[in-house]
Parts: sequence; structure tokens; C-alpha cells
Amino acid sequence: MNATPATPLLDTVSLPKDLRKLKPGDMRQVADELRAEMISAVGQTGGHLGSGLGVVELTVAIHYVFNTPDDRLVWDVGHQAYPHKILTGRRDRIRTLRQGGGLSGFTKRSESEYDPFGAAHSSTSISAALGFAIANKLKNQPGRGIAVIGDGAMSAGMAYEAMNNAREAGNRLVVILNDNDMSIAPPVGGLSAYLAQLVSSRPFLSLRDIAKRISRRLPDALHKAAKKTDEYARGMAMGGTLFEELGFYYVGPVDGHNLDQLIPVLENVRDAAEGPCLIHVVTQKGKGYAPAENAADKYHGVQKFNVVTGEQVKAPAGGPPSYTSVFAKALIAEAEQDDRVCAITAAMPSGTGLDKFASSFPNRAFDVGIAEQHAVTFAAGLAAQGMRPFCAIYSTFLQRAFDQVVHDVAIQNLPVRFAIDRAGLVGADGATHAGSFDITYLATLPNMVVMAAADEAELVHMTHTATHYDAGPIAFRYPRGNGTGVPLPEKPELLEIGKGRIVREGSKVAILSLGTRLAEALKAADTLDAKGLSATVADLRFAKPLDSALIRKLMLSHDVVVTVEEGSIGGLGAHVLTMASDEGLTDAGLKIRTLRLPDVFQDQDKPDAQYDEAGLNAPQIVDTVLKALRHNSTGVEEARA
Repeated sequence: MNATPATPLLDTVSLPKDLRKLKPGDMRQVADELRAEMISAVGQTGGHLGSGLGVVELTVAIHYVFNTPDDRLVWDVGHQAYPHKILTGRRDRIRTLRQGGGLSGFTKRSESEYDPFGAAHSSTSISAALGFAIANKLKNQPGRGIAVIGDGAMSAGMAYEAMNNAREAGNRLVVILNDNDMSIAPPVGGLSAYLAQLVSSRPFLSLRDIAKRISRRLPDALHKAAKKTDEYARGMAMGGTLFEELGFYYVGPVDGHNLDQLIPVLENVRDAAEGPCLIHVVTQKGKGYAPAENAADKYHGVQKFNVVTGEQVKAPAGGPPSYTSVFAKALIAEAEQDDRVCAITAAMPSGTGLDKFASSFPNRAFDVGIAEQHAVTFAAGLAAQGMRPFCAIYSTFLQRAFDQVVHDVAIQNLPVRFAIDRAGLVGADGATHAGSFDITYLATLPNMVVMAAADEAELVHMTHTATHYDAGPIAFRYPRGNGTGVPLPEKPELLEIGKGRIVREGSKVAILSLGTRLAEALKAADTLDAKGLSATVADLRFAKPLDSALIRKLMLSHDVVVTVEEGSIGGLGAHVLTMASDEGLTDAGLKIRTLRLPDVFQDQDKPDAQYDEAGLNAPQIVDTVLKALRHNSTGVEEARA
């Protein structure tokens, strides 16, 4: 069992105003105690560890120097905000992280006034902080916008769109670039190389040099001082750094773990008459905890773990493989047979399984960084030139590239394959990472084929089918976590586009399932059979195109039809209802019910509890059928009109 660390100085800090009562020399002890408290808490709950450990000193310094919450602090992504939560009145709940009814693993507006902007997707912080800064300027009231953004997040175009628009904020906007040389996977692209060159080309600026650069607080003086630095001497950016060309006063690099440097620099920036300012802070992900420092991923996301040894609680051995690993293995098998198969991910190689693909086919695997829009259009270009690209992106991240899916892929009818991981509810990561909307936003598009795997064997078939489908774009979705344990096929099946399958024959009730609720649909059918209600269960496989012939047959031969899907309103159920309406299949009294995710953003919880809340487990399917047939809960004889 992990012991609670002694934290005498941290115990005196409930809110940042308490922190500001302490002396600057106390901040080192506060940071050490804060780090110990975070390690202890995450050891009990699991969650994001390395990123938070890397910003402990930065968190302490920001809250010590700036007037939060009036100065609006926006953490990019927010998964590194656990130390921030401890310092902002939530320490007593920190061991409820990512649990049902507990604290979110990300920043959340409804949780605290110190979370002015909810985040869980990358590269939004500068835009949001700029909004806060300009709003205060327009209202003629004090208060800054402070964005803390990682070097990995700077690979996304949205960050530059915000910086390009930042001049009007003046000194009300402060951007802190947290350069830890690692987002989730090692960062890629020109900017990360630029930052690495900047750091490695000369030692950190001394505190004296930094103060000299920013203490004069006048644009001309800053410009003249900046010209003396090595990056100007190397002639970078035609006489100015990239950030300065965008209108920022660049300060750094600064050692992000040295509070004797950080605090005076932040104070000088706080008091500067000009701006906006960008402070380049260099940190180490996993700092202060040896197991995290020594891990390849810096313990980005962890299960519960032993604080002393760092050993994480392991899932029971011998269970079914994860859907992600099944997809990776299936895609590698396809690539072995077809040298046109290639794969693209947006900074999630391990999360999508493409790290395994890259090991086998390094020349055909592309990690484009946190740039989903580029990933999709890049895949479109590959497809237009005769390749067979698989764009493997989480459902919730693919939302960020919807315009590219529409304009660059669907309108041009290019055969891009979308492998959509984390479809459906995702447990501890909550609403921000739930794959709730992909069926709806993809199945509405002309030319698009949308499949959903009911189990891991179906995922193998769908990967094979997508490989050989060249008539246009095709997508297949699958959930987070492990499969059901069905045997994997030795040879994949080429599915007929738009054709489902009957997995159980019945006569009175038809359950039309899409995706991995199939197991619950079969359990519901068992219960209904026990009540004398014979149930057919169909795995539709395709949300688009619908298997109209199968659906029509079932509607004409059953009294009740229930659709079940792990997606939002507007998905499978809406398409089935539209078809039934168009063909007049409801005119004779057929009862149709659609089960889907509720029209709310569900908070984090265990997945089964989330699906129970959503009404997508077997008991709710049964209850829906009984109500449709005007049965009561004891299964009394049907009272039909």
C-alpha cells in the first residue's frame, strides 16, 4: 500500500493566495512536497503521471507570481494539470481522479474557477488565452491570459493561427512553451528540431542575461537586445526568431525546474509594459521520479502503481487481445501482401498500434504530429496517387479534421481508409475522449462507407475489406480495450459492402446491432426468449450503406425492431427510421425503437457503468422491448391493440 507523504508546507496551502503568502525561498520545498503528493495520488488512481511531474515547478511559479484566477491560466490538453488541481482547492479530492463522481483527468470549467477553459485536445490554449486577454482589454479590466503549451502541441497549425492573431493582446497575453522534447511519442517535424537546435546550440541564458533582455520593456530595446543573441547571429528567420516574427517577445530558454530562474523571469514578464511574451521553458517529463524518468514514454499514462518500485498493476494475463493490437496485426498482414498499403497517425503511434506497423514497414508509416487535418489531406494525396492509405486516428480526434474528410476525401471520392480507434465510451478519460459522434458525422456524407466491428474477428475482416475497397472512402470503428475472446480468423473474409448478418433467429422481436453492443444484444435475446418473446439478433456491420434488404425483411416479419449503437443521435437509428419512413414500413403499426448514447456528455466512470447509464446494456434493451409491447416488468401477456 502506498503511504501518504509528509507535506508540512504544502498542508498550509489550500489556494494560490496561500502560496503567495510564503517566501520565494519556500517554493523549492513546496514543489518537492507537491511532487510527492502527486506521485502518491496517481499511484492510487492511475492516470497521467509524467507530464504533471514535468511541470511541478512551473505550476508553483505561475501561481506564485500571477494573480490566478483573475489571470486566466489555460493548460494545453490539461492532462498535466494534476499539480495545478492540488494547489487550487482540490487536494482533498485528488485521489478521486478519473473515477465516477470524482475529479476529471483534464481541466474542467464546472470543477473550479481556476479552470477557466476545459481542455483535453491539444493546441487550443493560445487561442483560448487570447480570447480571455482580449475580452479583458475590451472591458478595460485587469487580467491576463496565460497559455502553457507543450512542444508537441506546437506541431498543430491552430497554435500558429492563434499566435498570428495575438499582437492586439499586448502584455495581457503570456505564452509559456513547455519544451520537454516529448509529447506522448517523441515530437516530429521542423519545429521540434528547431527547438532542439535552439537548446543545444548554446547553454541556457543566465538569469542576468534574461533580465537584461526583458527589463527595459520597450520594443526597440528588446529588439536591439535580441539581436545580440546567438539565434540572430546565425541569421535565423531573416533577423528574427520565428516567434518574434509572429509578434512575440521571446524569452529563453529557461530551466523549468530552477525556481531561482523561473520566478524572477515570470515576475519580469508579469510587469512588462509590452507584449505579448513567449517564455521558452525547458523541462523533463517525469522529473523527480526515477521510474518515470527512465521509461521510454516517461510514464505518460499509468495504471495504479507501487510508488516505491514504480511497478504498475497489471491486468490479468491470458485475456483477449486489445482491439488496437488486433488492428495492428491485421494491417501488417495486409501490408505484407500489398506494398501500396501505408499508414498515417497524428502523434499517436502506440495508441493506434501503428508503432508495430512502423517497426515492420518504416518507410510506409507516417507520424505527422498533432496535425489531424494534415493527416487526412495527406492521406487523400496518397490515395489520389494510387496508394492504399490507412488513416488511424481516435474517433474524438478525427472530429478535428471533419472539413478535410468532407472536402478533401468525400467530395473527391478518394479511397482513404479511416481506422477509428476509441469508438464509443472510454471510461476514465470521460467526455473529451469519448468516440460518440463518428457514426453520425461520417454516415451523413455521400460516398462514405461506415463499418463497425462487433468483435475482434470482425475487425480483422473489416481491415481486409477496407484494404481492397478502392471505390471511395471507407471507415471502420472499434472500441478501446480488449476484445470478446472470439477466435481470430486464419484467413480474413472480404465482406460484401452494405451487407449484415443474422447471428440469431427469432420471430417476434428483431434487435439490429451495430458494433460491440452485439454481446449485450444476445444477452437481451436470451432474456426475451425466457419471457416467451422470440428474438432475432442481426449484426448490421454497416451504418452506411444500410443493408436495406435485411432490415426490410426483419421489419416485415417482426412486431418490434430495436436498433442498438454506441453512438450519438443521428447515427444508425436515424438512418433506419428514415428508411422505414421513406418506404412506409411503419404504416401498418410496426414498433421501432432506437437505442443510442444519451444526448449529454457523460462524465468519466467505469465503462460498464457508463453503458448502464446510457441504457445500452442487456437489461435496458429488454426493458425497451417490453415497453414497446406494453409489457410490464414481470412479463405479463402482451396487450396488443
